[in-house]
Amino acid sequence: MKKTAKSLSVPYTAKKAPAGGRLKKNYIGWLFILIATIGIGLFYFYPMIQALLLSFQSGMGANLEYVGLDNYIRLFNDPTFIAALTNTFVYLLIQVPVMIVLALFFSVLLNDATLKFRGFFRTAIFLPCVTSLVAYAVLFKYLFGLNGLVNRFLMDLSIISEPLNWLSDPLLAKITIIIAITWRWTGYNMIFYLSALQNVDRSMYEAAKIDGASAVQQFFYITIPMLKPIILFTSIISTIGTLQIFDEIMNITNGGPGNATLSISMYIYNLSFEYSPDFGYAATVSYVIVILIVILSLIQFKVAGDDK
Repeated sequence: MKKTAKSLSVPYTAKKAPAGGRLKKNYIGWLFILIATIGIGLFYFYPMIQALLLSFQSGMGANLEYVGLDNYIRLFNDPTFIAALTNTFVYLLIQVPVMIVLALFFSVLLNDATLKFRGFFRTAIFLPCVTSLVAYAVLFKYLFGLNGLVNRFLMDLSIISEPLNWLSDPLLAKITIIIAITWRWTGYNMIFYLSALQNVDRSMYEAAKIDGASAVQQFFYITIPMLKPIILFTSIISTIGTLQIFDEIMNITNGGPGNATLSISMYIYNLSFEYSPDFGYAATVSYVIVILIVILSLIQFKVAGDDK
């Protein structure tokens, strides 16, 4: 018995792993990190640095020479770039807020447990964003064509007396692009809001109902504050996506009529492959997108009151 008591009184000490084994595990961990770091540096940071250096060069093809800040000065005197920048900001200022509001509306509506066929409606609204970019752009091109379904529908309702040139009129062409982008990406943002709404405690809404809060008051004083981080996130990614818009414009209007729908990304493509190749100036224009994304993201963080 004494021996047993004595053995129980001795504290248990875990056996330490051999130093060689710990070093081996550390080496394996660092090896995985090193591979990922090399990949990120090679495929992300190296092209970014090369593009920055390229923005200070000019010339056709591989015949490049350093020109300092000439490419950046050229931006302010380039009417095509100014038109592309203006068009992109029009898309940004109109389409992004409309899309965010629609996504919020649909998410709140489809989060109602009493709504029938919720799964069907969620799938139907999300489906456009998994559709082929080229396929849906061609579809919109036919829908808004001179003899398309949109004109026929408006004429049947006696809203218009003759077909509208949606793709040939500068203003209507912009509206077509905005409708196309909104149709495609609203469901994408809606999924984020729906996911966030699943984590909102239902008791908050029940307490608000007991206090006499209307559905509108619940939306502005409970739903919006609870979704604030997600709204900020979707606003930033939507801003980035709109500043980089290319596929819809290329396939629906090809930047026309004139340069009425030309975006910055499409202008970069034209500078590189359609006009006389000027990769240096194209890189300069591409860095304008980078600068705009940084500035607008900081503004959105500031407006949202998120200092983290």
